[in-house]
Amino acid sequence: MSLEDFLARDWALLVFRDHGPLSFRMVMQPLMAGALAIRAGLGDFRADRRPYAWLVATSAGHRSELLRTGWSDVSRLFLLAVAMDAIYQMIVFRTIHVLQALIVASLLAFPTYFFLRGLTNRVARLMSQSSRRGNP
Repeated sequence: MSLEDFLARDWALLVFRDHGPLSFRMVMQPLMAGALAIRAGLGDFRADRRPYAWLVATSAGHRSELLRTGWSDVSRLFLLAVAMDAIYQMIVFRTIHVLQALIVASLLAFPTYFFLRGLTNRVARLMSQSSRRGNP
């Protein structure tokens, strides 16, 4: 099988994952990632750290430590997402495509986590500044 055949098959299988058995995982996994991100973003605010994704991008000396803490937050969620996708694949396709499970788990957990962690930190910072100025 050529790389083009492999990618065409996997793309077709990935696109049609939003319905059928276990479709609730497409909503629950980003929600869980969001809850973890909000908790971590508030922790960043309390520790007076800059937004997480910005720190990862700009702090080369601390990048591995930052990624490790981020991974510790989302690792269980990521593993749960991989397991749920593997179960989905067994039910629907009668086989497991590991690469697809990793892609789906990554797309459902990581973007939500990175975006909401930084956004939570920024919103908390803005609200804090507003309350210090006496604005409601």
